[in-house]
Amino acid sequence: MARPDINRSGEIEVFVRVVEAGSFSAAARMLRMTPSAVSKLIARLEARLGARLISRSTRKLQLTPEGAAFFGSGVRILADMAAAEREAAAGAAPRGRLRVNSYVPFGQHRLIPLLPRFLERYPEIAIDLVLTDNVIDLMEERADVAIRAGPLGESRLVARKLGQSRLVVVAAPSYIRTHGALQTPADLDRHNRMGFCFVRHVDGWPFVGAAGEAFIVPITGNALVSDGEAMRLMALSGTGIARLARWHVAPDIAAGRLVPLLEDFNPGDEELTHAVYVGQGKHLPARVRAFLDFLVETVRLS
Repeated sequence: MARPDINRSGEIEVFVRVVEAGSFSAAARMLRMTPSAVSKLIARLEARLGARLISRSTRKLQLTPEGAAFFGSGVRILADMAAAEREAAAGAAPRGRLRVNSYVPFGQHRLIPLLPRFLERYPEIAIDLVLTDNVIDLMEERADVAIRAGPLGESRLVARKLGQSRLVVVAAPSYIRTHGALQTPADLDRHNRMGFCFVRHVDGWPFVGAAGEAFIVPITGNALVSDGEAMRLMALSGTGIARLARWHVAPDIAAGRLVPLLEDFNPGDEELTHAVYVGQGKHLPARVRAFLDFLVETVRLS
């Protein structure tokens, strides 16, 4: 338990300002303190933690690995404290800037169409939205919520499941007319199997044979893309064959723009979508809790 005479939030704020300002003297001016007082406070913080946070030199300040981790946590703590104070002063009404990071297909086809409804419900929230299929560090990017597809790695983040959808192999009718129909997964050897230019959980496409045996067909083609929406557009153009979540391509299948392939060999595996965030329960800012509850209420992927 912390001693009552230690102002931990004050120490965190001074440390964060030193890192952001790049020097003790600049942080001291910002905080209206003397450089020696700032230096002593950082030294006291390091002594209390039992770890060196900053490597000092005559030229610049360099964070140690422990310092970098503490800085990320400190930024988040200060932001949460500021949000808590604002919400308490306003009766805990959801308000403020909500930073959201989403994988591209979900952002374009599910999240963006829902945002007008969310913002109408919570007019004092402002959305800061970034779409990318890259897995970001929420602390480093200062994001409140990230929406991710696929298996979740080990982390200290909290996750709420938004849904799941079967994966399906698809191609455009124009591609099939040019390159021929497929009867079995073995036929994929003579076709262009498009992949992603980032590491996937499974390096290949899984299938189930006639006897129930599971096997993986490697991805070998002349096209790699950065996100699922680009993959869908490449498939629609007739460039090659793609494997995507059914919810993502269901309108294209219904309209005849894409055709499901090798469904008799589909293992039925599903891609899960989660909203991940830092913190939980009563410590969540109201704007984050409101957004998470809204997603669970409105998102449908199956």
